Amino acid sequence: MFRRKIRQYLPTPEHFDQLVWARPFKRFLAHPNIWALNRKSIAGGVAAGLFCGLIPGPFQILGALMWVLVAKVNMPVAFVTTLYTNPITIVPLYLIAVAYGQFLLGEIGEARVSAVPDWNWSDWGGSTHAMLDWMWSMGPSLAVGLPALMVTLSVLGYCSVRLAWNVGVRVAVVRRRKRVFQKPA
Repeated sequence: MFRRKIRQYLPTPEHFDQLVWARPFKRFLAHPNIWALNRKSIAGGVAAGLFCGLIPGPFQILGALMWVLVAKVNMPVAFVTTLYTNPITIVPLYLIAVAYGQFLLGEIGEARVSAVPDWNWSDWGGSTHAMLDWMWSMGPSLAVGLPALMVTLSVLGYCSVRLAWNVGVRVAVVRRRKRVFQKPA
């Protein structure tokens, strides 16, 4: 029932004919899997969003769009899933990536993470430069840990959605069987 309600808001191939700016992209955007509400497409969209959510800066949605167009997974889910990173969560996630990189490189306890620079809202350029310098100071640990964390989160997200979907389907089947076999005589 939930999927039926959502489907009425999803675009159709004819929708892209009406939008002048979207006509050149119709062959990409009108693919049915990009808007599909099935377990493979949704799980792929979650994986794309989790992977691309750790891309620095404003390139997360662009990265998710490229993944969606190549893998033909659910675009809205991929875009929404990238939002797990924001100015509050990005620093802890990058610290986790550094720790993960240190673990993978066998450097646990050897390297120290420098203090996170303060963000000055009135000086975006200087703050961004300070944040990039901070990331650069972490060197190989971040260079190894960030892609590894991206892949790990992506695989875990994909598998979790597939597992949850299968459990939901099995629960629905059991409920349906109980209703069918318990009809009053």
